[in-house]
Amino acid sequence: MATFCSLFSSSSGNCTYIGTPSGGILIDIGVSAKRTETALRNIGVDPADIGAVFVTHEHNDHISGVRVFASRYKAKVYASEGTLIGMDSAGVFKSPVEAYIMPESGMEAMGMYIRPFHTSHDANDPTGFTITLSSGKRAAVATDTGTVTDSMKENLAGCNLILLESNHDINMLKMGPYPYILKKRILSDTGHLSNDMCSSFAAELIESGTENLILGHLSKENNIPALAFETTKSALEEKGYRTNEDFILHVAGDLNPPVIF
Repeated sequence: MATFCSLFSSSSGNCTYIGTPSGGILIDIGVSAKRTETALRNIGVDPADIGAVFVTHEHNDHISGVRVFASRYKAKVYASEGTLIGMDSAGVFKSPVEAYIMPESGMEAMGMYIRPFHTSHDANDPTGFTITLSSGKRAAVATDTGTVTDSMKENLAGCNLILLESNHDINMLKMGPYPYILKKRILSDTGHLSNDMCSSFAAELIESGTENLILGHLSKENNIPALAFETTKSALEEKGYRTNEDFILHVAGDLNPPVIF
């Protein structure tokens, strides 16, 4: 068994914990090391037990705490080559940090097998990650993508638990205060998944065997948790799936309750 916990999930900062009896990993550290340490201790995890940090891409809401945390706890950092270049430009490696290119075929860490898949975002070489346990159960983190890529479809099919982006409501974004150029970026194929796009893909995932969906990376300005939840819930129920019987649906925020899978 493993513990999956969205410690932080929003446009302000993202960090996900997955742990087994062998130890734990983090996917992204987009808040300060101090906040990350506090969040881990709040779920009963010693930060020193984090053996590796996997980074999806180099945007600040995913890397702002990596340098201090990885240096402090000697946690190895893994990401695509393009992401590592972006992190270097952002000053992440000014402190001693052990950083490695993530193998396309994946790698083992803390009793889990971590494998990257390509997403579509305006970053150097963004990825999501699947996590496979020794039992064969799988989880995934799939955020920061403007479209559902073939790589996402291939790698996420059948995952037991998925943190999936549901960033914005299209109407809220279009009518909101963001400048036109930012709205255009978010709505593009290298932007972020909307509630509608998330809900459509969610139906494919439930059909493939996914049991537990966590909607993540919600925009604080262009979304409402209840709206994201209802959009995907309604789409799944229209397909004949039953809430809390065929699937369990959550909305990620800051320090969600851990999920055991």
